[in-house]
Amino acid sequence: MASWREKGVTIIVLVACLLPVLLVECRVRHYKFNVVEKNYTRLCSTKSIVTVNGKYPGPTIVAREDDTVLVKVVNHVKYNLTIHWHGIRQIRTGWSDGPAYVTQCPIQPGQTYTYNFTLTGQRGTLFYHAHILRATVHGAIVILPKLGVPYPFPKPDKENVIILGEWWKSDVEAVINQVLKSGLAPNVSDAHTINGHPGPIKGCNSQKLFNLHVKPGKKYMLRIINAALNEELFFKIAGHHLTVVEVDATYVKPFKTDTIVISPGQTTNVILEAKTKVMGKYLVVVSPFMDAPIPEDNATGLATVRYPSSRSAALSTTLTAPPPINATRVADNFTNSLRALNTKEFPAKVPQKVYHKLLFAVGLGVNPCSTCVNGSRVVADINNVTFVLPTISLLQAHYFNTSGVFTDVFPPNPPTPFNYTGNQVTNLGTTTGTRVYRLPYNATVQLVLQDTAILTPENHPFHLHGFNFFVVGKGVGNYNPKKDPKKFNLVDPVERNTIGVPSGGWVAIRFRADNPGPPQNHGSLNIQKSMLNNIEHEFGSIDLVLDVCAPVTRKGKLQYCCLDWSCHDTKELCCEDYYDGVG
Repeated sequence: MASWREKGVTIIVLVACLLPVLLVECRVRHYKFNVVEKNYTRLCSTKSIVTVNGKYPGPTIVAREDDTVLVKVVNHVKYNLTIHWHGIRQIRTGWSDGPAYVTQCPIQPGQTYTYNFTLTGQRGTLFYHAHILRATVHGAIVILPKLGVPYPFPKPDKENVIILGEWWKSDVEAVINQVLKSGLAPNVSDAHTINGHPGPIKGCNSQKLFNLHVKPGKKYMLRIINAALNEELFFKIAGHHLTVVEVDATYVKPFKTDTIVISPGQTTNVILEAKTKVMGKYLVVVSPFMDAPIPEDNATGLATVRYPSSRSAALSTTLTAPPPINATRVADNFTNSLRALNTKEFPAKVPQKVYHKLLFAVGLGVNPCSTCVNGSRVVADINNVTFVLPTISLLQAHYFNTSGVFTDVFPPNPPTPFNYTGNQVTNLGTTTGTRVYRLPYNATVQLVLQDTAILTPENHPFHLHGFNFFVVGKGVGNYNPKKDPKKFNLVDPVERNTIGVPSGGWVAIRFRADNPGPPQNHGSLNIQKSMLNNIEHEFGSIDLVLDVCAPVTRKGKLQYCCLDWSCHDTKELCCEDYYDGVG
């Protein structure tokens, strides 16, 4: 028979084993994505599209801060694909980030890949999308705060996901293949969608629209996602103001507006306060913002906010007009109002000093193409370098020390400075290559993204995989390194993972390189689709890999070493000697 003390030990052990179940908040969330084709009817015509679990948009992933998410993706279609978890930090889980040929090779037809990542220190709205077949393979990621942790604003009565997208009547893959073959501009999309529905448009008045049902006096948090491939979008609800509380899964100082502007890849959470003692419907409009002479899909996506009514007769609809397509002032008023919440609980940790100052001139060029109609193809570039996708992933090449896949000679500044927003460039050719730029671990970085007027100025949405950054400044024309930094906001700049480089201007961001691995820095150029001959099929993608390496001392020498993202022991390293670029 066990003694009292032995029993006591048993009781203590049992309690200790139960405590994690009772107190630990994080969970493992399991999802299965079957990527399949399914027929969908939009714009009075039917076509087969690639979907997740037969849904367009795809299913919503719901988890809490610090949860671990496992998503098993099974590819049942004839195309290669990967899934990118847009905005997830991927701390030591670079293999699960998803950009094709950067952190993994594509999932081939009939094959399976399981993504495994933890939502470390993140809460808010993000989204996922395919890095091939992105037009229809996308969905929301809702990250709730930890249990017992409130929002830093009054809790809404209900939450709704609103995904904005684009729809092509033709097969998107056929459009891309034609662009790659001809070298010419692609067809723009035929409609904008709200939760997969464009609403009635010219030539198809019978098209269904999305209805957001609300009750008088209730508050609704709308988690708005721009999953469009090409276009910045305005979002507006007739007769209502919206209170902005979050962007890109980071809290902001709340402010009211009647119109939001949102770039591809960005998310915005707003509070909609339903009116009291009203009936009927209020029109929701989604329309493009473009202040450059670029062909755009100018069809307005429509939906309604619908109040309950006891009448069986048709409800009246309160209308509203979208802003003009070139309403720069409306867009600037919105973006200039964004400020980080910057409280004790949610501080804005803006790097005050930076040791790596980079200037990336982003734009277009023209390179020879033997199969194209005019013998040339429009391409995208950063600092006159057009990215070429490797045949194996960069992370794999780095981990196994495979030579000849990439080089680390990407220029930190334009090789030849010029009047970026002028129009005097005569040589439109670019250099090509698979190049990365290395950063020491924990380095502070300032990156100025400068638009160029080569061929045409335009807005370039940029996304930095694996990091958030602070938008410390922006301006029109050419960036002035002596004058412009004096006007930077280093107190409460908005924190994002995706930013739009202004047409004919520049934007400055700052971040700390505290996430080892090769995060991809890429922009989806509005002007063209797949101008890089890029298998990724992100329309007009610019790609650059920032390879962040951690410092260790080995044999008395300081080395900058990249962590083994596949292992669980943080002491394991795959090292190379890096002595240049120390900040």
